[in-house]
Amino acid sequence: MTASSLPRRDAQEQARLDAALVELFDHSIAFNRTLGLKILSVHSGDVRARFDMRPELVGHYTYGRLHGGVISSALDAMGGLALMVAIAERHPQEHMPQVMHRFVKMGTIDLRVDFLRQGLGQHFIASAEVTRLGGRVGSTQMRLVNDEGTLIATGAAAYMIS
Repeated sequence: MTASSLPRRDAQEQARLDAALVELFDHSIAFNRTLGLKILSVHSGDVRARFDMRPELVGHYTYGRLHGGVISSALDAMGGLALMVAIAERHPQEHMPQVMHRFVKMGTIDLRVDFLRQGLGQHFIASAEVTRLGGRVGSTQMRLVNDEGTLIATGAAAYMIS
């Protein structure tokens, strides 16, 4: 039997998986809490999170700009989340615990960030899409925009996924 011929998880199980991803991302990963990342969407093709500007995230004290490390971290986190969603899509017959177990060995192996504009804004939206999902490595592209929709930074990353 191929994966496509196996029964897909039903809507209730998908909702459990989506909730588990949000719980993992928003609450279990302590650094995401420090950044203030909150998931907006965990759907294939639409993986987004938001965080508000706070004094703790300022990198340039005179201008109040977002710290470059915050930008990099938010983009990295979103790339990982996009891969989690893609891996779940690759295994549509698996239940939530099985899918969540697939993430235990994930880790960033390469990250490039292009800082395009100053990190100014009241809040920021980070998004990511998967560009390649292999057997051992997955690749993503990410974007960060401010509350006015201005593109602040882009990123590309590779992750060990098994």
